[in-house]
Amino acid sequence: MGGVEAKNPPGGWRWLSFWIKSMQAVLLAVAVCLSLGAGSPASGMNYLDHHLMCMCGCSQLLGECDHVGCPDRGQEMADLSADIGANMTDQQIYNAFVAKYGATVLAAPPAHGFDLVAWIAPFAVFAAALLGTILLIRRWSGFSVGAAAASEVTDPAKLNPAERERLERIRRETGAEGGI
Repeated sequence: MGGVEAKNPPGGWRWLSFWIKSMQAVLLAVAVCLSLGAGSPASGMNYLDHHLMCMCGCSQLLGECDHVGCPDRGQEMADLSADIGANMTDQQIYNAFVAKYGATVLAAPPAHGFDLVAWIAPFAVFAAALLGTILLIRRWSGFSVGAAAASEVTDPAKLNPAERERLERIRRETGAEGGI
């Protein structure tokens, strides 16, 4: 049988090599562009001021506090700028702010120790409320095994005469229509 031989197009490997090298160059350019300014104090300031709260009571992030005449934002931004200028790490800056302003200065509670409860509790409360709502709706709708069994017992054809008489007397005394 005359088999068909797979032929490489002229310059096929060179073409593939060209594309691979081109993609590597593009990825390198993207990495360089994304890393520009990553180590500058301005980028550190922008990152950190969005992880700290303004302590004036406006409930806004420090970098977002926009009300006129804020008494605390200027001092906090000056502290943050000084800490960044002193080459403190992010964790050291957080610790310094917590020591000065209290734990409420953090935009999000730490995810360790007892503070982990602040992350877990909302989900646990939501799950408990959802379960309670489902159980309550099932109870209100009468959707249970006990309700199905009770409906079989109240079927007039399956009741003895004394029970039928008792249900009829209850219907007459309460004025319920439909009877048994």
